[in-house]
Amino acid sequence: MAELDADLGHIIPSSVLAPFWAKLVVGFVSLVCFARSYDGDFVFDDSEAIINNKDLRAETPLGDLWHHDFWGSRLSSNTSHKSYRPLTVLTFRINYYLSGGFYPMSFHVVNILLHGGISVLMVDVFSVLFGGLQYSSRGRRLNLAPRSSLLAALLFAAHPVHTECVAGVVGRADLLGALFFLLSFLGYCKAFRETGNKEGTHSTFWVLLSIVLGAVAMLCKEQGITVLGLNAVFDILVIGKLNVLEMVQKVLHKDKSLENLGALRNGGLLFRMTLLASGGAGVLYMRWKIMGTGPPAFTEVDNPASFADSMLVRAINYNYYYSLNAWLLLCPWWLCFDWSMGCIPLIKSAGDWRVIALAALWFCLIGLICQALCSEDSHKRRILTLGLGFLIIPFLPASNLFFRVGFVVAERVLYLPSAGYCMLLTFGFGALSKHTKKKKLIATVVLGILFINMLRCMIRSGEWRNEEQLFRSALSVCPLNAKVHYNVGKNLADKGNQTAAIRYYREAVRLNPKYVHAMNNLGNILKERNELQEAEELLSLAVQIQPDFAAAWMNLGIVQNSLKRFEAAEQSYRTAIKHRRKYPDCYYNLGRLYADLNRHVDALNAWRNATVLKPEHSLAWNNMIILLDNTGNLAQAEAVGREALELIPNDHSLMFSLANVLGKSQKYKESEALFLKAIKAHPNAASYHGNLAVLYHRWGHLDLAKKHYEISLQLDPTASGTKENYSLLRRKLEQKQKKDV
Repeated sequence: MAELDADLGHIIPSSVLAPFWAKLVVGFVSLVCFARSYDGDFVFDDSEAIINNKDLRAETPLGDLWHHDFWGSRLSSNTSHKSYRPLTVLTFRINYYLSGGFYPMSFHVVNILLHGGISVLMVDVFSVLFGGLQYSSRGRRLNLAPRSSLLAALLFAAHPVHTECVAGVVGRADLLGALFFLLSFLGYCKAFRETGNKEGTHSTFWVLLSIVLGAVAMLCKEQGITVLGLNAVFDILVIGKLNVLEMVQKVLHKDKSLENLGALRNGGLLFRMTLLASGGAGVLYMRWKIMGTGPPAFTEVDNPASFADSMLVRAINYNYYYSLNAWLLLCPWWLCFDWSMGCIPLIKSAGDWRVIALAALWFCLIGLICQALCSEDSHKRRILTLGLGFLIIPFLPASNLFFRVGFVVAERVLYLPSAGYCMLLTFGFGALSKHTKKKKLIATVVLGILFINMLRCMIRSGEWRNEEQLFRSALSVCPLNAKVHYNVGKNLADKGNQTAAIRYYREAVRLNPKYVHAMNNLGNILKERNELQEAEELLSLAVQIQPDFAAAWMNLGIVQNSLKRFEAAEQSYRTAIKHRRKYPDCYYNLGRLYADLNRHVDALNAWRNATVLKPEHSLAWNNMIILLDNTGNLAQAEAVGREALELIPNDHSLMFSLANVLGKSQKYKESEALFLKAIKAHPNAASYHGNLAVLYHRWGHLDLAKKHYEISLQLDPTASGTKENYSLLRRKLEQKQKKDV
């Protein structure tokens, strides 16, 4: 290790090798790289995991977090992704409570600080991986590889592939999982500190604590449990000093001595391996029971390779995905928030040029494995094996080897494996420095990579600040990804640019003709633009492709209602409710249909259902009040209005509707108070002033009536009813003046 550190002496100056200064530099670099995202918005998956997740709110019992997935759905639900991360959701809830609401800055700051803390912790982790476990007479662990550990930690702190985890709030799952992963590893290392690292001795307490920390890591992010595998590899190679190649040779030659096995058995390795295996199996069993013993249900668009009929096609594409992940670690310039939906077309034949990437990956991996097993240098063997272990073991849950995953490539799953890559890269720089005289060139290359990566982190953090920049940044990386075009279109539609949104939605449907969500959104816009025929065709196709798509059934019903096809509309609404029983918006639209058909009782029942499911559904309450008012049921309208205002006390539209009812019931004083309150909340509503003027007109306060008629006409000069009432008032005032004269 002293030799490797000496080879890196021209890159890392001695002045920063003191533990405090090394960690300070790493922490500073990590914060500089991602500080630009501190005041970003909630973007992409943040909406579902945070804003729409009821588990963050105080009214949801804390116990529910242990029965819900990461997105707030019940784990027992067929639609749950089974992502069980209650501790991560708990930190979101604490964030929400401390910041007093959904203020993204506090969420982003926590993520940035977590990455900084993890990067600092990496200095200690890399010092163990590079330098092994040796202690001073006072029991302090010695850092035998200060330069190597510092350089590897700097490469980790500034790796651009981490941007998704740091700048995207949902990436906190990966950050927390990594934090407890590293604490578990360092805890396992401490199992050999208190015993003086004597052969065959260990602290069972620290081994058990390491298993507990691994379980905590898994409750933050599923891949956290893989730390137990890394601990086992570390124990075998570093503590047990096992030479894997020598062991294999002895087994192949049926050497009966196998001294190493006896030494390891005496050294307590088998006991520790039993503890790790038992702990890991117990934790995984509990996880399996909690998620309902059933795997999550993914669709072909999530992971098309896993749905291929041929095992060969699946294997080739999985390996191609591995090569893409390796490329993202080597050259993290082309980054994308989503790699699904046609972004990476399937390899279907051996003639596809992309097979070269597979060959390159396995050429490099086999070369590294051979060096890790066959090198005569025991330090080199250990570093390469541990580096490969840190690279591969945390990646295994995302590899599709044990179960189907819900993505093609995901930058977030590379957060921990990147530590193994940084370790191997640091070792490579040391080897290059040893075998070349151009040491200044190597130093320039290393510093250049660090600078470029830092710059890329800052640029990419800026792209994650809002959805428009994030989605547009993906167009050049994944132009064949239908979801990218869909998200750009959705962002444009939310900003009111329907013409541009239509273009992107059409492209999303062209790239993926079964993309029902794009069809639904496009149909919605066409409906609003009164292009009803095409809207109906798109929505009909969407529900044909996905018969349980409740939102599309509801929107189809709205279009059919506009086309006066009332029976078909009612059937569509009923189908939507069948597939989503708690669907207040659909009940609201069903009520509108019944109101158009003069089926008043059915309309009131539908709107009542909407308010039961969603008590803050202002439109449903308003429609009930107006319908009861129009049909002369003033007492019932008043009762409904008062009930609504108790639930939504600051809704000016409800104040206005109830004020109209009270005015007709000659409760002028109470009506006036509500009108004035509604006007204070929404002063530029011409109808509010106009109806208050009518109230004063009836009440005999003619001067006040005149004032509010005039304000109403200033706000809306085209209001014919207000003009007519104002004319009547003026004639009445003129007659009054004549009488007075």
